[in-house]
Amino acid sequence: MGSDEGETIEQAAAARRERLKALKAAQQLLESPEDDGPHSNDKEDESGVDDEDNDVNVKFRNYLPHDKQLQEGKLAPPQLPKFEDPVATTTEPPIEDEKKDPFLNIAPKKPNWDLRRDVQKKLDKLEKRTQKAIFQLMEQQEKEKQLAEENGKDDDSGN
Repeated sequence: MGSDEGETIEQAAAARRERLKALKAAQQLLESPEDDGPHSNDKEDESGVDDEDNDVNVKFRNYLPHDKQLQEGKLAPPQLPKFEDPVATTTEPPIEDEKKDPFLNIAPKKPNWDLRRDVQKKLDKLEKRTQKAIFQLMEQQEKEKQLAEENGKDDDSGN
């Protein structure tokens, strides 16, 4: 039973090899009909590798090789078709300077805005204290004026 399976596997492998050779020959006929015949490249080297494996067709799109034989495979760069942008052809209405540059909207109007923001609470407290101090000074001046007037009236009535 083991020998029958081995023989059938070998027969299937040989049949597959023949089909692959036939497919390669047909492909070569389609690619280059001026060759001598379908079996011209089917000869094997001493190493058991087909000649077709050694003959590699290389195409270079972005690289120019130093070897003269490989330079034949250099392809011309593709030509891009001209593209006209329909949106760019329309005329834009004049836009204000602030709307043109978005970074102008981000930047503060005054350069010290962050300092004012951080110190604003302290400034508010100081403003209240300043107003109280000014009010107290005004009250003291009023009292001094009243005392001076009272002293002046007393001096005039005594003469």
